[in-house]
Amino acid sequence: MEKKFRRPRGLEEKGKNEGAQKRPHLVISTGRRTARMGAMDLADLLLGRPLATEEEKAERIGPAKGIPIFGLDALSSAAYGPEAALTLLIPLGMAGVAHIVPISICVIVLLGIVYFSYRQTIEAYPLGGGSYTVASENLGMWAGLLAAAALMVDYVLTAAVGISAGVGALVSAVPAAQPHTLEICLGILALVCLVNLRGVSESGGVFLAPTYLFIGCLMMAILIGAAKTVAAGGHPAPVVAPPQLKSATEALSMWLLLRAFASGCTAMTGVEAVSNGVGAFREPTAKYARLTLTWIIGILVAMLAGIAWLTDAYGIAATPPGEPGYQSVLSMLIAAIGGKGWFYGVSMGAIIVVLSLSANTAFADFPRLARAIAQNGFLPHSLTTRGRRLVYTQGVYMLTILAGALLVFFGGITDRLIPLYAVGAFLAFTLSQAGMVMHWKRVRGAGARSGMWINALGALATGITVAVVLMAKFKEGAWITVLLIPGLMLAMRMVKRHYEWVAHETECDAPLNLANLHPPLVVLPMDRWSRVTQKALRFAMVLSSDIVALHVDAGEQSEELKQRWRELVEVPCLQAGRKPPDLIVLESPYRFVLQPILAHILELGRDNPNRQISVLVPELVEPRWYTSLLHNHRSAVLKTLLLFKGNLRITVVNIPWYLGE
Repeated sequence: MEKKFRRPRGLEEKGKNEGAQKRPHLVISTGRRTARMGAMDLADLLLGRPLATEEEKAERIGPAKGIPIFGLDALSSAAYGPEAALTLLIPLGMAGVAHIVPISICVIVLLGIVYFSYRQTIEAYPLGGGSYTVASENLGMWAGLLAAAALMVDYVLTAAVGISAGVGALVSAVPAAQPHTLEICLGILALVCLVNLRGVSESGGVFLAPTYLFIGCLMMAILIGAAKTVAAGGHPAPVVAPPQLKSATEALSMWLLLRAFASGCTAMTGVEAVSNGVGAFREPTAKYARLTLTWIIGILVAMLAGIAWLTDAYGIAATPPGEPGYQSVLSMLIAAIGGKGWFYGVSMGAIIVVLSLSANTAFADFPRLARAIAQNGFLPHSLTTRGRRLVYTQGVYMLTILAGALLVFFGGITDRLIPLYAVGAFLAFTLSQAGMVMHWKRVRGAGARSGMWINALGALATGITVAVVLMAKFKEGAWITVLLIPGLMLAMRMVKRHYEWVAHETECDAPLNLANLHPPLVVLPMDRWSRVTQKALRFAMVLSSDIVALHVDAGEQSEELKQRWRELVEVPCLQAGRKPPDLIVLESPYRFVLQPILAHILELGRDNPNRQISVLVPELVEPRWYTSLLHNHRSAVLKTLLLFKGNLRITVVNIPWYLGE
């Protein structure tokens, strides 16, 4: 049977090996095996060997690694939290420095309240009691989505702010690096992403030395500075004098102090990380998580108190970020305490590294949060899948892309990112503590009343802070967060509705339907007679005796193909007593290839309403990715078109031909 229509060129190309279709499909050529082994060797080098599921317990950590993994963000915020507050006090001149101590005291008191609240959360949710889980279980779906959106925004900002603050410290120590701020930020982001893809245990090992060096150097500087301050009666002489402050350009106001407090609250971000990642600790998980949280908060309080006191004692104020001559507050403080010798170099190096790597807290928690949300159907299910090193790889990639976009948009400058910060963190704090109040109210029992009061105080304190931060930072950029969080909530709800619709559409409680089980009508698009076509046609004849081969006539080879079809297909079939497949030639005056094939297949579907139609798509498989670029890949496009424009009765079957076998 012959009909004029048109033919799909490029769907098949000639292979070199005869009879390869008779070989087992798992046989792999030496060249392909070598290429794949090379790829595996490179992957093992970059990401480490694949870990089996049963090796998960070996990946769990204790407090020693828990501090660098879950505490880097909180600890490193001591470097930019006080500076963020002092930056807002620049218009007050030297008078503004005196207010850093009371502002820091308020932040420390609030930090203590949140600490005791999260100890309660860890105890109540030993498998991981992040704000999303607590709010969802105790306050309902929308409260859970609000916490989820707030945390997602917070983690993206954590990664971006931490890296930008680290590069800011580098620029402070090496001013020549300032023009390359953004490039350095993106390079560090890629490095942190790669380290986290290697797994929780290895990332903790990588960050172990820099974290404890940072803690040691900063605490040593604080102790030396405190000793000098006490010896000098509260007014020590700086070894390297800080820059001279300009005179006041603005009068003191409560509004200015509230804005400075809101910026200083960025020192509290990352406190919730331990409660979100309780499952990463070894048994007993709750005990080690609470111990890790205690160490993190204790060190952070000591750092914030020491920096605030010594900054006031040495008369150190912030310099305008992003401008020539910028120096970080810690750079000026360490230089004032011990000069710019080897200790300054080591300390600044540790600060730069830890600030840059503080994004690791977000990388440790964001994939876990995304997985929890995805398990409930509010994010793509692919986020629940673990990669080769037992980490949620898709979550790591998502965070890298979002943080990178944020760094590019704001040029990698910390001060431009700070106004967006803290809103999401404190909103998550508030929802978590409010959820814990409802938790204790529901479970009752011993310790429920005290737990309820502790969490109620935490919810009240962080709720007031959310309002203060929102008002103080609204015009400076917090409005972006206010719009972004509801947008994320709606997007997650739409994802959930889609999954619900898919479940409803695919649900089936009926027994297996055995009616009308007939061989399908098989359609085989072909370019020319080749080994690829022969393999596909042999498979088609296994499926059905009703086969249609489609060829697009673009003015070439059609007559030759018809002649070869009669000789090489029809005659052997008749001799074997089988029905020959039909060859349909589709005309294509404008040289289109895929559209005529697609149109004819859809027409066959309409003309045969009671038949299943199987479309066999032959496809070359190249052993090397770069040689695959030499082919047109029309088969992949045709499969995509059939999947999107087909229906339940059209089945697409790929027939691969492996070159080089």
